[in-house]
Amino acid sequence: MPAIRNSTDLFRHVSAEKAAFYRCIMEVFAAAKRQYRLQLRPDEVLVEAKWPSSPPPIEDVNAALTQLAVWGNLESQPDTSRVSSLGDFYRARFLYRLSQGGEAVESALVVFEQTLRRRAELQTVALEDIASRLQALKALANEAQPDAAKIHETLRDLVRVFESLADNAQAFMAGAARSVELQQADATAVASYKRRVIDYLERFMGDLVRRSDTIAGLILALEPSIDGMLQQVAGREAQDAAPGDDQDRVATQAIYWNTWRERWRGLRGWFFRTGHEPSQAELLRARARSAIPQLLGAIAALNERRAGRSDRSADFRTLGAWFVDCADNDEAHRLARAAFALNPARHYSLNPDADVELSAGTRWADAPPLRIHPRLREYGEAAPRGPLARVRDRAADRARLAYELAEEAQQVEAARQRLATGQPTRLSDLGELDRHTFGLFLGLLGEALTDQDDPDAKVERQTGDGLLHISLTPLAPGSVARIETPLGVFSGRDHLITITSTRDIR
Repeated sequence: MPAIRNSTDLFRHVSAEKAAFYRCIMEVFAAAKRQYRLQLRPDEVLVEAKWPSSPPPIEDVNAALTQLAVWGNLESQPDTSRVSSLGDFYRARFLYRLSQGGEAVESALVVFEQTLRRRAELQTVALEDIASRLQALKALANEAQPDAAKIHETLRDLVRVFESLADNAQAFMAGAARSVELQQADATAVASYKRRVIDYLERFMGDLVRRSDTIAGLILALEPSIDGMLQQVAGREAQDAAPGDDQDRVATQAIYWNTWRERWRGLRGWFFRTGHEPSQAELLRARARSAIPQLLGAIAALNERRAGRSDRSADFRTLGAWFVDCADNDEAHRLARAAFALNPARHYSLNPDADVELSAGTRWADAPPLRIHPRLREYGEAAPRGPLARVRDRAADRARLAYELAEEAQQVEAARQRLATGQPTRLSDLGELDRHTFGLFLGLLGEALTDQDDPDAKVERQTGDGLLHISLTPLAPGSVARIETPLGVFSGRDHLITITSTRDIR
């Protein structure tokens, strides 16, 4: 199998033309990994995959497996267990298994899907757990000889509960406005959902206010002894580090200690102000409080729309009054044609072979019957008369199209080699650019400038196709760059641009 030159190739099957086909195959290998199966044959993949329709030919499965191996998601090795003749020995047969990179991609996709499906929760239980863990730490700190193992276990539980609370709170604050979007909801469901959401928010805010003071008091009580407890935990974790000299052991223990101190500062910042910024608990309480008026506003908008909706019975009564006010039958007929769209439609010419020419104003009841071919109902178009058209030989067209695609690919690759030098270059030093190079340059410049928040800010980003990395640094505001192209002169503020192929980034 060729070496993987770019880790982004591992994700190419997700956005490829046959992405659904590739995902069916990769799901089979992910299931095999969970079942402790080491390798699979193409026919096993064909049988076990959950295809959206009928199973594809085995040749397509083989081609997809080969492509996945090229991208690095799978590893292959010759399959000689089924060889019964010399011809079978020389025939290409392979066994496939997940590569290390492919396994990492599958794990990442699972986490990504779970994160998208996770519903944000305001965890009052987590606040209770945090308070109980802090109580346990306070009791351990008051002991004459605190047990490092118990302290370590309690701190691990505290960090796990706090991280869950912080993640869910962040998701809630990011999506609170979307969760109360009720413009398309049913009226009965809106009333029920409104009561549940408001009760949910009020209960959480009450618990948050009540428990925040308790947690803050426990944190203050632990401040004098927390550094010593964190030192004990860091020393206990450093015992499992790789063997080394005393200096390495001290450095490892310092790293663990700084990590635990950072976690403690994060916990403290959740319930105490840092400078002029409010605590995270206050921000969360304010966001939950603002979600209630948003919910009520959405419900008010829904009620206004319901109150102003169209009433068909009232429309018919109004139309009936208009008919009564008509002066004569001709005026009533004109009103009926306008109200119910009863206008002639003979300009559609559905029966062009009719013997009698009919004017557009002819009534349908006075016209001869319209004969419609069954094919029109079945396929949406009538079958043309006469012999079928001869099948055209499009070999020349396909060859010309392939030639144009190859030529275009060469031009794009030449443009990339012209620009992706990996060296910082002023726009004013690019010189004259041909049509294809200038088109690529404009695309790269557009992708970079979309990430720029300020005209004087430096921008670094990777292109959407993952092939190039762009770094764009603005120069002096008065600087000017002019680039000559066959389409005209491109000018503007000068920048220092660095375009590097991702293949060259290590």
